[in-house]
Amino acid sequence: MVEETPWQQALRYANRANPYPFYEELRKTPVERQPDGTYVVSTYREIVTLLHDPRVSSDPRKCPVPAAAQGDSSAVPVAEPIREVLTEPNIIICDPPEHDRDRRMMMPHFVGPPHAPRLISDLEPEIRRIVDGLLDDMRGKSRIDAVDDFAYPLPVTVICKVLGVPLEDEPRFHHWVETALDALDFGPEAASEEIRSRQAGGRQAVQEFGQFAADLLDRYADQPGPGMLSAMVNENGPEGRMSKGVLASNALLLIFAGHETTVNLIAHSVLTLLRHPDALEKLRSRPELIVPGVEELLRFESSVQFWHTRSALEDIDIAGTTIPKGAPIFLVYGSANRDPQRFTDPDRLDLERRDNEHLGFSQGIHFCFGAPLARLEVQAAVGEFVRRVQNPRLVEDPPPYRHNQIFRGPRHVLVDIDGISD
Repeated sequence: MVEETPWQQALRYANRANPYPFYEELRKTPVERQPDGTYVVSTYREIVTLLHDPRVSSDPRKCPVPAAAQGDSSAVPVAEPIREVLTEPNIIICDPPEHDRDRRMMMPHFVGPPHAPRLISDLEPEIRRIVDGLLDDMRGKSRIDAVDDFAYPLPVTVICKVLGVPLEDEPRFHHWVETALDALDFGPEAASEEIRSRQAGGRQAVQEFGQFAADLLDRYADQPGPGMLSAMVNENGPEGRMSKGVLASNALLLIFAGHETTVNLIAHSVLTLLRHPDALEKLRSRPELIVPGVEELLRFESSVQFWHTRSALEDIDIAGTTIPKGAPIFLVYGSANRDPQRFTDPDRLDLERRDNEHLGFSQGIHFCFGAPLARLEVQAAVGEFVRRVQNPRLVEDPPPYRHNQIFRGPRHVLVDIDGISD
């Protein structure tokens, strides 16, 4: 049997709860070629360098199937899941100038002038109202699920409001998202019958989700309504309007990314604080630490562990290795955020950490579109959880994790509590 690389071991489901020992091994070779022809980059400095390198493409249409994977049923073609389900690009899987134009057209409707200069900050009272309501609903319970009862309902409610997605449609797209994510696998288990059986269902789920987004956009084209999607489909700015396919692809991205990573971040934040009672007590006694604290929680447990659609447009020499033109590149944010060459004592949770320029939201032109909203949601949710939940104790550690490796997060976080304060 061929010995697995540290990267292959990190991708195994058995190691989902704690991939960090394998990341430590990975960092001994900052840029390492994998058996399928992928180049895995695991150190902070090298990842930041590539995030700002115009020779690195984010467009899976420019990423060939690795030569080592061709004709090999045990190897996963890196970009195939993306190619198969998205016929049009969105802003995280395209390059300039296409990326710059589309992002420029979207941003005013989300975080800036002239259309919505205070859209995000004005959401704070509503976010806090939702958080308070979720905590109030826990009254009388002695055990809660920090995922189902708390981490999921908040961001999905908020993103539906921001985008103009009817909240009653949430159960439908929740199913599609879960099914699609469970179908993606980039590790040695991808060739198993269990994973292969999920893939057809995953493709169908994304197709149905995409059709849902397209239908919603058509509805808003006929009759404009509230939210960002209606504003986008009725855009009449100087750069014109996105094509229907690109609009639908970006709408799908916004619905998905607008809640998925924030769910994981809230869940991991609760889990991490319960594992570190000293930090929990510090935050309870000094609530002003919630702002730097959330940045540290973003670093400590990255909601996006790596990204998988990048490739080299030409040969790139980095860290003593040449990434050849056309090679797929995986940037492992979860490893970079624990890199001791960048962060002092990186495996220690420090709510007052200084110089904390983590990669929890990536960097460069693909810096997370929704970062301001995510920060506001997590600060409100975690701050109030710490303040109001009395004597929270983990029931199971580690908790069960979801299957997907990119958007790593616990499926449930069961917590015993003594009550909910006012």
